Amino acid sequence: MYAYITGIVDELLTDRAVLEAGGVGYELFCSAMTLKRLRAGQKERLYTHLHLAEGIMALYGFYEPEEKDMFRRLLTVTRVGPKLALSVLSVLTPSDVAGAIVTNNAAAFDRVSGMGRKTAQRVLLELKERVEASEMLGAVANADAPDIRSEAVAALVSLGYDGLAAGKAVAAVEKAESVEALITAALRRMAK
Repeated sequence: MYAYITGIVDELLTDRAVLEAGGVGYELFCSAMTLKRLRAGQKERLYTHLHLAEGIMALYGFYEPEEKDMFRRLLTVTRVGPKLALSVLSVLTPSDVAGAIVTNNAAAFDRVSGMGRKTAQRVLLELKERVEASEMLGAVANADAPDIRSEAVAALVSLGYDGLAAGKAVAAVEKAESVEALITAALRRMAK
């Protein structure tokens, strides 16, 4: 219904912003990453999603269209509502989410409040077809061997590395002959 709203940021709260446009104050629920980029008194454009459910109408705002697009994809996952989708986007960027999906890295969602391992697995499974490797920054070359990449991420997580950091390091390695070579290259990247 609304593609975006451009106006002056009137108020910033912990989970939402009020944007005044044309004499109307729009209350937009936002991710932590979007809220960090907004400044009170500044003119901003937020891309919006109107969510209607069980008689409740809520407007969600995103700083970038990619974030809005990932939010909508997350909403298609069974048992993922707007609150959980915003929690995901408060911790992970859209390219981080895409990277986790492409490398089958459920551990990337460990820091997301309210998301357990089963829900993370469901996100990976249900969005596998909807997210392409090209959505990850520099990941086009990485789409050829997702199995060894997911094995490498799992190995790094079992060594005690954060799932998100492990996924990013593995995704950043362009080519590797084996899982062991991929893990070694990823460890070198994380050591820098």
